[in-house]
Amino acid sequence: MAFWDTPRHGGNSFNRLPPDQAYFDALRGYGATWVRLSYDKWQPAGRDFLLGDADAYQGLPAADLATLRTALDRAHQAGLKVVIAPLSLPGMRWSQNNQGPFDDRLWQDKRYWVQAAAFWRDMARELKAHPAIAAYNLINEPAPEKHGGLAEHADARQMQQWYAQARGSARDLPALYQQLIAAIREQDAVTPVMVDAGWYAAADAFDYWPAPLDDQRVLYSVHMYEPYTVTSASNMKRKRPIAYPGPAPFAGQIQQWDGQRVAQYLGQPLDWAETMKVPRERLVVAEFGCMRRLPGCRQYLEDVLGVLEHNRLHWAFYSFREDSWDGMDYELGSAKVPWRYWQAIEQGAPDPLSRKASAEFEPIRKRLNPE
Repeated sequence: MAFWDTPRHGGNSFNRLPPDQAYFDALRGYGATWVRLSYDKWQPAGRDFLLGDADAYQGLPAADLATLRTALDRAHQAGLKVVIAPLSLPGMRWSQNNQGPFDDRLWQDKRYWVQAAAFWRDMARELKAHPAIAAYNLINEPAPEKHGGLAEHADARQMQQWYAQARGSARDLPALYQQLIAAIREQDAVTPVMVDAGWYAAADAFDYWPAPLDDQRVLYSVHMYEPYTVTSASNMKRKRPIAYPGPAPFAGQIQQWDGQRVAQYLGQPLDWAETMKVPRERLVVAEFGCMRRLPGCRQYLEDVLGVLEHNRLHWAFYSFREDSWDGMDYELGSAKVPWRYWQAIEQGAPDPLSRKASAEFEPIRKRLNPE
């Protein structure tokens, strides 16, 4: 846990191929100290990587586990700590591996909680001794509220009323986390656990939590893409993309989004942590980003990172050298990628593009390595 006692800065790895040594060396070379590693796009031995089958978990496939260990070894050799971040659990297959639909089964039926606990018990047993591991991020961007009757970005009072009804049901996210942590602690008493807020790790979604989790080795994580109508790929498809800074749709209203509004929004998890007496060094902004080709993206990154630096929070940008989607790969600058990038994806071949520091990457680069 001592690793997290000082601010840690890193990047997200959501690649379709397991990263090679050069990948981890390059991230470390920029000054990063950790990488948040997702494996769900890697080629699985069965239906779902490491799960075998998210419909019915029966144990960790040996071939998948060996692939993960190799990636961890490479990160360790580069001098990076790793936070394992699955995008799927039993009963909650990541939508991009599910032909698109949101998989709500985990939030309807607690038998999948039992399978998820078995999965994390097995993961802890297998990974607890690996020197690269800095935390287990129990599930990326959970959204039990999505089909559960709570509007996204509802106010705190509405969220708390909703949770009063949902508490004890299969949509009780803190209760699921408690069950998963208990399973992990049967095998691993010391590795930190990272938990995302609900509604896709929204920065306002801890507002309904009445208390922190019982375990003392928990990191509380949010993601920052708000206003999503501006930062997301869909904005770039508009004839005239919504600009940043400027007015943008958010929570059913049109609001002015700028550095002040970013700071106000990111203040919500800080306020929750203060109320709950959770130390600030236990908060993580584990993802943030914007479409690199949006003219205001660089200013957005400056505004988000300014808040994170001022409050000495841990962070990891999205994303580093992603080989399946170029939208937030800031080293590529603001130009379109050439056809050979997409051709490599179709062929399952390694990413053919070289990367270098760019103006779009500068807000991140200068804070990864402030010296």
